[in-house]
Amino acid sequence: MLKQPYLKFDWFAGKKLHMCVCGSVAAYKTLELLRAWKSLGIGLTVTLTAAAKEFVTPLAYLSLGAEKVYGGMFGQDDIFAHLEPGRQVDGMVILPATASTISRLAAGDASEILSAQALACDKPKLIAPAMHPRMWANPATQANLGLLKEYGFTVVEPVFGQTACGEEGQGRLADVRDIYMATLRLLGPRDLSGQSLLITIGPTREFWDGVRFISNPSSGLMGAALAVAAWLRGAEVKAVCGPGVPWLPTDIKRLNVESAQEMAAACRKLWPDCSLGCFAAAVCDFRPQEQGTEKLKKEQLGEGTLLKLVGNPDIAATLGQLKSNRQSTIVFAAETSELKSNALKKLASKNADMIVANIVGKPGIGFESENNQVSVIEKSGRITDMPVLGKADTAWKIWDVFLNR
Repeated sequence: MLKQPYLKFDWFAGKKLHMCVCGSVAAYKTLELLRAWKSLGIGLTVTLTAAAKEFVTPLAYLSLGAEKVYGGMFGQDDIFAHLEPGRQVDGMVILPATASTISRLAAGDASEILSAQALACDKPKLIAPAMHPRMWANPATQANLGLLKEYGFTVVEPVFGQTACGEEGQGRLADVRDIYMATLRLLGPRDLSGQSLLITIGPTREFWDGVRFISNPSSGLMGAALAVAAWLRGAEVKAVCGPGVPWLPTDIKRLNVESAQEMAAACRKLWPDCSLGCFAAAVCDFRPQEQGTEKLKKEQLGEGTLLKLVGNPDIAATLGQLKSNRQSTIVFAAETSELKSNALKKLASKNADMIVANIVGKPGIGFESENNQVSVIEKSGRITDMPVLGKADTAWKIWDVFLNR
């Protein structure tokens, strides 16, 4: 899951991250995270506490591509091990953070290598705790976490579930996908900070009986990549998602809908509090006039059955007309021919600030594909033609164009 194409952003290649691993049964999950970050071209160094070595070994990290593994405060060849990561990395992540590690970090205690490295590192830091639910809920632990937040740490809180001892409660290490993405956000450029983004993603389904519907092949991958890329760059993101849209980070506010009318209602409610709208969903233009809840038998239909259709709300055009001077909109045009001429018409009719146009129906790009090829047309008339790229990198470059418009 961590290597899904819509989450693979090449912008992070060349970044350097230091991962500190504490003694917890969840420590094995850090190996999966290391592999995922390495797949983006991020350089990794690792520190293992003495307790962590009881669960995982330095060799495991070296075998998966860690550039260096620190295991003690002082070594024969590296007397400044407690300083070195902070001099070289772009960020530090500490997991599965135990109550004792959190206590040392909050107190500024440099008596062992992990806390000393954190104290000597002035780069962004993220901590993902894991411990017994009662230890997590203890006022001392919560007070220490409060201090770390004041010091600028990003905290990815544990989730509810069954812990290693068999008890239930909040204490399990957070979903590794959320830790993975939160760490990328830590390393990201944050150039969309201050933007509150409303984005529509995926197809809609327009039912004409209890089981049959009109829809399209949209997978939601392009919209999901745009939502994640904006969030990684600092935006607050609210995603209105049609059926089948893939996983999004927990910090993205997600609202699942099915029909175009449901999507329109959700967008109208959210739009006044947003500064930016990105309408990437493949919304069905029409819906059946009659929408039954019972499955129609084939004997009731026959080959000559006709469906009467009525128009659905044009979400992008409606909100484009309602936008204030502080709001901007980006719309999408999926075409099978005459791409730019059709896109220019939509740009005007929807009162948009930018339109992203792409050809669908060609093998390897567009609907249900990992790649896309788009042209971005701005209200000013400037056109940016992009090559065939993965959808994650396409999304990243779309935001580049938006920021430089």
